[in-house]
Amino acid sequence: MFKNVSNSFGIPIVVKNLLILNILFFLGTYVAKSSWGFNLVEWLALYYPESEYFKPYQYITYMFMHGDMWHIFFNMYALWMFGRVLENYWGPKRFLIYYFVTGVGAALLHTFVNWWMISRAMDAATIYLNTPSPDSFALLIRDYFSEYKISSEFLNAWAGDPSNMMYVEQTKSLINEMMMFKINIPTVGASGAVFGVLLAFGMLFPNTQLMLLIPPIPLKAKYFVMIYGAIELYFAVMNQPGDNVAHFAHLGGMLFGFFLIRYWKKKQFDRWN
Repeated sequence: MFKNVSNSFGIPIVVKNLLILNILFFLGTYVAKSSWGFNLVEWLALYYPESEYFKPYQYITYMFMHGDMWHIFFNMYALWMFGRVLENYWGPKRFLIYYFVTGVGAALLHTFVNWWMISRAMDAATIYLNTPSPDSFALLIRDYFSEYKISSEFLNAWAGDPSNMMYVEQTKSLINEMMMFKINIPTVGASGAVFGVLLAFGMLFPNTQLMLLIPPIPLKAKYFVMIYGAIELYFAVMNQPGDNVAHFAHLGGMLFGFFLIRYWKKKQFDRWN
């Protein structure tokens, strides 16, 4: 049943409280750091399960943490723009369930992809250490640790003295350092849940006209969601060095949102029959 979508200028209760909580967490992170030297990110961001900082509750709390002002602004703007319509349509209880299912689902897919990538890197490192050489080390860095730049002087010096085990020991330490860096990267932001909200809007109101900012043209919601999803998939697969955006988390929010909406629609259909 359509629930007061036309009255979408007001902020319904769940969206309002989510906005307040995200802003409070954002401000609290800076206050705790500057006033008491306490890093909330180490406690509330999402870490890989093998990290020393990992706690199970982080699958919830990471959604309320953000990296900078632009990060939280765009997430909260999208939550306000699309979330209020969905909450008016679904009601507060169903919207709240949907928001957290997509947020946690985003984190689960992100963790799975991290596990897969870290496992591959560990396997490749083991193969390298069985037959170490300057060329195989350069390939290992290129394929699995491309965010690091290895000095050409180091590789040339090793190539000139390939039997010197000192170079192998240095690479062992470097690989361990790089692996720990990967394991201890924190993930923050409501983006996974927000992408789930965006997906729901596109599915429920596919022909609603949205006005883009860049370029300033109208576009139906269903096409907007398709384009955004395709862009996220492209960047997730490309995995460019220096890209610190959790693209698979965004896709996870959309994926879990899609299946939850389909499940709800099926349950309603079953009741009607």
